[in-house]
Amino acid sequence: MPANSDKTKYLPSFISKMESAKLHPLVINTFTYYYKKVVSGATGLISDRDIKPVAPDEIEDASRIKEYDESGRKALSRAVIIKLNGGLGTSMGLTRAKSFLKVKNEKTFLEIILKQAERCRVKLALMNSFSTHEDTIVTLSMIKPSDSPLLFIQNKFPKILQEDLAPATWPKNPDLEWNPPGHGDIYSAIYTSGVLNSLLKNGIEYAFISNSDNLGATMDESLLGYFSENRLPFMMEVVPRTPSDVKGGHIARHINGRLILRESAQCPQDEMDAFKDIKLYRFFNTNNIWINLKALEKLIEKHNIINLPIIKNQKTLDPRDENSPKVFQVETAMGAAISLFEGATAIRVPTSRFVPVKKCNDLLAIRSDRFVFSKEDNLILNPRISSQTIAIDLDQKYYGKIDLFDERFAEGIPSLIDCESLTIDGDVRFEKNVTIKGEVVIKNIGKSQAVIKEGSVIDKDVILN
Repeated sequence: MPANSDKTKYLPSFISKMESAKLHPLVINTFTYYYKKVVSGATGLISDRDIKPVAPDEIEDASRIKEYDESGRKALSRAVIIKLNGGLGTSMGLTRAKSFLKVKNEKTFLEIILKQAERCRVKLALMNSFSTHEDTIVTLSMIKPSDSPLLFIQNKFPKILQEDLAPATWPKNPDLEWNPPGHGDIYSAIYTSGVLNSLLKNGIEYAFISNSDNLGATMDESLLGYFSENRLPFMMEVVPRTPSDVKGGHIARHINGRLILRESAQCPQDEMDAFKDIKLYRFFNTNNIWINLKALEKLIEKHNIINLPIIKNQKTLDPRDENSPKVFQVETAMGAAISLFEGATAIRVPTSRFVPVKKCNDLLAIRSDRFVFSKEDNLILNPRISSQTIAIDLDQKYYGKIDLFDERFAEGIPSLIDCESLTIDGDVRFEKNVTIKGEVVIKNIGKSQAVIKEGSVIDKDVILN
């Protein structure tokens, strides 16, 4: 750590580096704000002593706002759907944008999103990363949508060496000297790209933002109506936390009275038990966000910065080389903006609006008959399912990457309409027209791949060898 009197001596080097990369002054100002926090010893941690849980009666329930449908329909012409399209899906073995993955009925996330926007006649915008932007342009030219989406690119921050807080350098791959600033960068990116100004000039005031891998996050007229009629600056969709959500960000009430989002990386280690207590912190951030674009522009131009709560991630400079120098990556969360707006709120939505595909486990459920498309091209739970929830645990060694997954379900996805839980342990390949019911564990104890034969109906545990 530099001496106290010279803590920011490397800041000019960071600024020069960002200027050379032609980053917008707003982005440089924002990084400068966070860098000063890092050198002052800020951890970004949010302690239980500074927040309190949010009670159920503090959160409006979307099931009670159907009277806003008509207002929502009238506001559609002033709304935009923005999808975060910067992820590569590397955890699933993908090398291109995750939105190019075929997810249902041979359609990709991107194709489905385009159709959904077209159906509700709402403008679509995509925030790409440097890794997905060019590929997305090429893919859209092949799809030829009737209304091409607006495109803008996420910014980047320089990595900070933990040893002395200097800029990280890696001559053999300079791209690794930078990190994505997290999806909280969307507010800076939409402003610096000129997209915010363009939308406002065209009379668009309301933005619905969500992840491209969450097909449950569709434009909802009652939510739009509620948001617009109540003149809210910011609204986060939340769902009750479940045991599978214990690591995800929860909302709380800060001692200053505003709502706040706390991610796991912002929780002190000795308070993780409380963080994971789903009966204490009840509501989970879906990353479905509604924002008033006029309020956003006003906030940015007032402060010339988006000062979201900092997330200081500790990484290695080369993520594939654990012996490379240790760095800090400054990141922010999109939902954290709930604490920036006076009057920001959260609303409880059905879990059907939160069906992200983060792992191949999730993809199996979506590709199965548990989900169908409505006449509005929205992905919904099959009305014939016997259980609203399903727990799927596929052996990571054989199903963790998409190519391995596709090989083992090449003849078709089993019917899961009557399945409550499925665990597969070992290497198992499925032939067509397989049905799985109830709670099932399929285990292969042999040394070679096992096969579930065509037409099999499995309603109890199976051991194969």
